[in-house]
This record gives sequence, structure tokens and C-alpha cells, in this order.
Amino acid sequence: MFSEMTALAAGFGTGLSLIVAIGAQNAFVLRQGVHRDAVLPVVAICALSDALLIALGVAGVGAVVVAWPGALKLVALVGGGFLLIYGALAARRVLRPGDGALRAESGSAGSRRRAVLTCLALTWLNPHVYLDTVFLVGSIAADHGPLRWTFGLGAGLASLCWFAALGFGARLLSRFLARPSAWRVLDGLVAVTMLVLGGMLIAGA
Repeated sequence: MFSEMTALAAGFGTGLSLIVAIGAQNAFVLRQGVHRDAVLPVVAICALSDALLIALGVAGVGAVVVAWPGALKLVALVGGGFLLIYGALAARRVLRPGDGALRAESGSAGSRRRAVLTCLALTWLNPHVYLDTVFLVGSIAADHGPLRWTFGLGAGLASLCWFAALGFGARLLSRFLARPSAWRVLDGLVAVTMLVLGGMLIAGA
């Protein structure tokens, strides 16, 4: 039992260390959380996607994908282009601000649909997600032998806890982000993050 708990804790710590960073996905979840728009589906998509990718990594799919380097290059180009477009849109909101104040009501069906599609793209078109979950977590889990799935479970729980805290805990910032000027700051951070990441992905492809 102690070894299983150790593997679970190790997986949780490893998973948390990989996802707690300023990135396109985290920035998007934060923005949805403070805007109270499609928070549950966005958090669910991020957590479930990570769980699936971690499972693939633990199962050894990472070693198979390594045999075709062109796959990551293609994803890097497509994902980098998407990040550049999304970053440009965020920069446009900074330069041409509208009524960006935080709204307490939930988003419309259309905004939820856009949020879900954007979240899926930010998750599955980001090569770093594959590197972190499939390759890194998968390779570290392999060192735990028969407890590799327990390690993977810990990593998946870390992802769930982080995205839930980021999405639903962002409401604590609602008073600060009720001002349009605060949204310009947030969108500025999102724009810089995504433009830099997008440029790095395309340059490194």
C-alpha cells in the first residue's frame, strides 16, 4: 500500500509540475473562468484530454509516435498557426477595447460552442501537450514498473485538480476583472503568451 501511495503521490507531483505554467491552455481556462463562460465543459475537456493522453503515454504509445517525427512537426505548424491567430485576436481586443467588463451571467449557446472548439484546438493542436503527457509522463511512469498505472492516475488527478482550481477559482478575481482596463491587461498577457508560443512552435518545426 505504501508503494502504491508513493507512486500516486509521485505521479501527482510530476503532473502538477508539468501543467502549472503560463501557457496558451492555462491562459484560456483562466479567461473562461473569470468570464464565467462554459467553465465546466472547458475544464472537463482539459482534464479528460490530459487523462487520455497520459493513458496513451503509460501504455507506451509514445514510443510508437517517436518512430514518425513528421507527426509532431505537422502538429507544431498547425498549432503554431492557430496560436498566432488567437494571439492576434487577443491583441486586437487590447488595441480596440470594447465593453470588456466581467459579466456575471453565463455565456450564450454560441459562445459555449466557440469556447469548446477553441479549447479542443488549444489542447490537441499543442505539441507541448503531447511532449508533457505522452512522452514525459509515459517515460517516467515506465520506471515504476507494475505501478506505472498508479503513477498515471496520480498525474491525471493533478490535471483535474489544477484545471478545476483554475477555472472555478478564477471567480475570486471577478471584482478586479469587473473593470474593462483589467481585461486589457489580461488580454495583453494572453496575446504575448500565445504569439510567443506560436512563433516558437513554427520556428522549431
